[in-house]
Amino acid sequence: MGTFILVLITVALLVGLLLFFYYFPIGLWIRTVAAGVPLSIGSLIRMRIIGVPAGLLVSNLVRARKAGVPLTVDQLQSHILAGGNVDKVVLAMIAAQRAQIPLEWQRAAAIDLAGRDVLEALQTSVNPKVIETPLFQGVAQNGIQLNVKARITVRSNLDRYVGGAGEPTIVARVGEGVVSAVGAAIDHKQVLEYPDRISKAVLAKGLDAGTAFEIVSIDIADVDVGKNIGADLQTSQAEADRKIAQAKAAERQYAAMALEQEMKAETQRMRAKVVEAESHIPEAIADAFRAGHLGVMDYYKINNVKADTEMRGAIGSSVVPDGSNPPPASTSPPQ
Repeated sequence: MGTFILVLITVALLVGLLLFFYYFPIGLWIRTVAAGVPLSIGSLIRMRIIGVPAGLLVSNLVRARKAGVPLTVDQLQSHILAGGNVDKVVLAMIAAQRAQIPLEWQRAAAIDLAGRDVLEALQTSVNPKVIETPLFQGVAQNGIQLNVKARITVRSNLDRYVGGAGEPTIVARVGEGVVSAVGAAIDHKQVLEYPDRISKAVLAKGLDAGTAFEIVSIDIADVDVGKNIGADLQTSQAEADRKIAQAKAAERQYAAMALEQEMKAETQRMRAKVVEAESHIPEAIADAFRAGHLGVMDYYKINNVKADTEMRGAIGSSVVPDGSNPPPASTSPPQ
């Protein structure tokens, strides 16, 4: 029983000792004193209680003070509690001081909390960044397509880094400017001869407005001649006109065929009427004989006229091999 109590006492003493050194970080306090950045033991205990990693805070505070950056414990503590990356912010502040770039703590903390890399932003501000653009395709006024590739040199604008547009917006605006500049050229040879006209025209538009960057320069890396868009369009238009003309010709052809069929049908109807009318002639002649309006000689004369008409039609429609007309047949009535 006595051994068990002794073990409990020993464990309690160890736990208490661990808790004491955790909430009373004597080692960190000695470090701050040795670094010339003394913090009270009460401040370190309060950090432990509110959940601030005291080691991280002390390391960055010592780093900033040794670099001559006047940061306070409250600034670092509030940024850590807000979920920021205090290491990058402190390094950015130190780099800004070394490069003599004005950067306030509030702006650096805001850039970091906005989800952007404040250290990278500062480095880009010191050393401009080159953005390789994709291939932009523009068409000059003479219909020749040009493929243009550019390099955009940008510098971070720390004043607009929070809320400013990023690299995709810069690339899109430059692409729009390149296409517009190529389209304004009367001849594609002008662009090939003086490609710097494109960069000057694009830079004059102030494309970096509202972005997180400042455009330092736009350099045309490559210009290649593409398709003859004007000729392709003219060819397509000619092909379309040809198809339209063919369609209209086919429409007229079908209309003529329909009219021809209609005329044939009308001719057949007229012939049917003629045949029907001719079928009543014998009956009319018989009625004329019975009524005494027509004599025998009149009947023969009618037959002679009919036979003469048929003969003339036969002569007109037939040609002998030697080109002469056949002798006329006798049309005299029988005696």
